Order: sequence, then structure tokens, then C-alpha cells
Amino acid sequence: MSQEIEMKLALGREGPEQLCRHPLLQDRPGATQRLANTYFDTPGGELEAARMALRLRRCDDAWVQTLKTSGEGGGGMSRRGEWEWPVSEGVLDRAGLAALPPMAALGTEVLERLEARFSTDFERRLWQLEHGGATIEVALDQGEIRNAGRAVPIRELELELKAGDPAALWDLAMALAETISLRPADASKAARGGALLSGHWSLPEGTDDDERLHRALLALDAFEDTGEDRWMATARETLRDLALHGHREAGRLAERLARPDWMNAEFGRTALQLAQRLAP
Repeated sequence: MSQEIEMKLALGREGPEQLCRHPLLQDRPGATQRLANTYFDTPGGELEAARMALRLRRCDDAWVQTLKTSGEGGGGMSRRGEWEWPVSEGVLDRAGLAALPPMAALGTEVLERLEARFSTDFERRLWQLEHGGATIEVALDQGEIRNAGRAVPIRELELELKAGDPAALWDLAMALAETISLRPADASKAARGGALLSGHWSLPEGTDDDERLHRALLALDAFEDTGEDRWMATARETLRDLALHGHREAGRLAERLARPDWMNAEFGRTALQLAQRLAP
């Protein structure tokens, strides 16, 4: 098992182009990959309920199977367990899964009922930076999450710590937010695919300040995938509540959400400042 430490950032429509022009990246060579992924769960969604994600990924001619578990974090930052190994072409390795403690805890019946649930297809551009004394992989993902003829866009940035202090992720995110329309995002591709499949987004109640921010960010994720105004209203209401608990940045974010052009670099910088202060 390895431990994945990363920051996930949602990008505005102009965000990918702005990223590629950023001084930290524009003169650096980057690799490009085409990634096709199939996510698995039981018909009853038992992996999702256990906050696990299982996928088969094809990159060029190689297949990799990955199991991820939930972990600590919020405000775009996460630290979670990850098991990854090569497999035969497009075939789920159930025996390998059975040997992993998180899957063993669910029982063999769950393993037997695993089936393909939804897919993601996206292009990934990769850069590796030395920043703030840390080695960080910068990944720009653009594509779609698809299920049963429905699709939602993928337009996100992942900053993954390869070596060094996790604080460097916050520092790099703030540097990028100076000119790029981005914001912290708490919904993984797996969670978004599950919501697309079920038609249901689940939000935490938000009794502590960090949980309130988590609720607001998930509501924004839901709004951008569904276009439903109720999710925007939830995000604004939750941020106003957070402002009442002494976090003035949350009030500014709530005010900004009243505008149709709310997603910009200023919004992202303010959201990152608040997220870093409230990070568990």
C-alpha cells in the first residue's frame, strides 16, 4: 500500500489554457496520456458506502487496477490509502482484491457481486515541479464521466506530492491561483460518477467549521455537474453560516456566488486561504 497525498482543484472554462500559459509551466516539457477508466461497485453501491473506489485503467497498452480508500482531508486536500498493480487486459483481478484488508473486511460476497458501473475518459497532461523544497506532480485532466448516455465534463487539476512537505501543495496552489480560475474541489471522479449513476448527491450536515466548508465545496461540485440552482443555494447558505462562525472569507465567497461570473482567480484564492486555515 502507498499513501496518496494530493490536492484536487476544479478549473473554470478558461482554466486549462491559463494553466498552460502559467510561468511555472509554460516553458517546461510535459507528457500527455490518454486514460480510459472503468469503475466497479456492487449494484447496491457497497464500495461507495464504504468510501472506497475501484477502477481498471488503460494507459496506452497497459492495464492497471487501483483501489483507493477514504482518508483525511478537506478543502481539496486529501491523504488516503492506495493499492495499485498491473493486470491482464481489461480483466478485474478479484483474487488480488481479496488479499487487501479493506476488501477482506467487506466479505467475499461483495467481491462476487462487483460489476462495471460507469466510465471516465480523459486526456492528462503531466508536469513535474520542484517547488517549496518538494517534488510535485501537476496533472491537468480534461474529458468526460459517462454513464448510460449521460455525461459530465472533467476539467480539473491534481497536485500530487511525490516527496517533501505537504505544505508545498498549498503554496503551489496559491501561486497558480494568482492568474488561473480554479477552486478547491472535494468530489473525486469516482464520487461524481456514482452521483451521475444514482442521480443523487449526498452532502454532510456540517457541524464543525471544516465540515461546513466540505459541504459547501461538495454543493458547488454538484451544481457544476447538474446545473441545479438548489445546490448553489446550499453552497451560499453554508458559506454564510460559516461566516457567522468568524470566517469572513466565507462571507466574501457567498457574495461572489450571487454573480454569474463567480468562478475566477479571486474566488479561488479566497477559497484556498479559507481551506488551508480549516484543513484538519
